[in-house]
Amino acid sequence: MEIQNKIKELRAHTGMNRKEFSIHLGIPLRTIEDWEAGRRTPPDYIPRLIAYQLKYEKLIKDTNKTE
Repeated sequence: MEIQNKIKELRAHTGMNRKEFSIHLGIPLRTIEDWEAGRRTPPDYIPRLIAYQLKYEKLIKDTNKTE
């Protein structure tokens, strides 16, 4: 899977639009747009870090629901 598609997939999974996603991650909106459009390519580790952060946040959220 290409990096641009992985970024799109991660964002789609959150249900956020690009602006919300960029604010949530602290990444400029233009950067997210460029990554998704394939105009720029982030380093290979960026999608992994984003996925890790989103999984961690979900784990914390789920843990707090059960308490």
